[in-house]
Order: sequence, then structure tokens, then C-alpha cells
Amino acid sequence: MWKTAMARATGALRSPLQGITSTPFLSHYSSSSKSTSSAVVNSMILRSLKEHYTEVSKMAPPPKVSPPSPFTVVKGALDSGGPVLKRMYGDEEISISVMRMVNILPGLDPAEIDGDDEINQLFLHADISKPGQDFVLHFLCGLYPDALGIHSVSLRHKNETSGLLEVPSKYNGPDFEGLDDRMRDAFHGYIEERGINDALFPFLQAWLYVKDHRSLMHWFKSVGTCVKKTN
Repeated sequence: MWKTAMARATGALRSPLQGITSTPFLSHYSSSSKSTSSAVVNSMILRSLKEHYTEVSKMAPPPKVSPPSPFTVVKGALDSGGPVLKRMYGDEEISISVMRMVNILPGLDPAEIDGDDEINQLFLHADISKPGQDFVLHFLCGLYPDALGIHSVSLRHKNETSGLLEVPSKYNGPDFEGLDDRMRDAFHGYIEERGINDALFPFLQAWLYVKDHRSLMHWFKSVGTCVKKTN
């Protein structure tokens, strides 16, 4: 419901501007009145942005969900692209990052994805580091409401773990599906033992809703500010 409402708000932005930016409308203006035309268009944009900003600001957030213990939320995570959750496991530090699968797979057309599938398919990045080591063990996983599957296991330098999409500087490991069943099961048991499983889904899904909402609100305000500066 939340996602549908936000999509409706952003998708509707174009409709109020279609009439005013069409050729018949602009043909009534001579070159000397271009500034007037620009002011009218800017006014339409600002009014539409304000209306949709107000609509989105009134949307009720999803029910508050706490992360499974002992994971804690990283301070400032909503305003960054870094880790969302952290925990300690013995002397290991575990950090969890997440993004929607539709936002990371190249060439994937969101229009071809069912609405429920789009919000129920997440990519989870789990970094497991130990003191004194320069590299972290990185798991890329597909996260669903009732399952978690490992896509790859790799070693990443600690300097490469600040962003999700940086290209690793070293060999990224074999194709996970190419490993034998025994090794794949062992890796799944390894992360399960550290609490990396589908129990993370409810919190991470709700967290992404909130992040999307904040990002959309920020976009409305920023675009409005840029349009005002051109007046």
C-alpha cells in the first residue's frame, strides 16, 4: 500500500504539465514572451511538487518493526548507502546492508516485475570481519519473507566495504552454484549461526519503505528549490 501510494504520487507529476508544455500551448507565445511562458511552467511545476509533497507527507508509515536481537541499527543509516545493522559474534563484527533486487540487477525492467515480487525480493550484503585482518568475508544473498539464499562468497578488503557496488580488487571467488552441496550447506550453516537468515526480512523491508519515503520527500524539496532558483 505504501509503495503503491508513493508510485502514484510520483507518476502523477507529469500529467498537470502535459497541457502547458505541449506545442499548441507554446505556439501562442512569441519569442518576446518566453520569460512569461517559463514563469508559468515553473509555477505549474512548483504547485505540483507542493501538492505531491503534501500527499506523501500525510502517508502513514508502516508498523514499527525492531531488528532481531542482537542486531542493532547503525546510526545515520537512513541517510547513507552503508550498513543498516551491526552485531558482534564473539570477536567478529558483522554488518548488514540491503537494497531492493530491482535496483541492482542490470537490465531488469521494473515494469515486468509483479508488485509483490518487487518488494519481497531483497539483496542482502553481509560482511564478517575479525580484528587484525585486512579482509572481510562478504556474503551476497537473496532475502525473501521465508528464505535466504547465498549468491556469492568473496573476500573484500576493508576499504571496499563502505559501498555496495564497488568493484572488488581481487578474485571474487567461484560461482556459488558451482560448489558442491556439502560446501554450500556449510556456508548456509555458517551465516545461520550468526543470525543471518530470513528473520531479518520484516525489519529490512520496513526500513527500506521508510528510506524510500524520506528520499522521495527530499527529492520533492530539492527539485522545488532548483526550480525556484531559476525564477
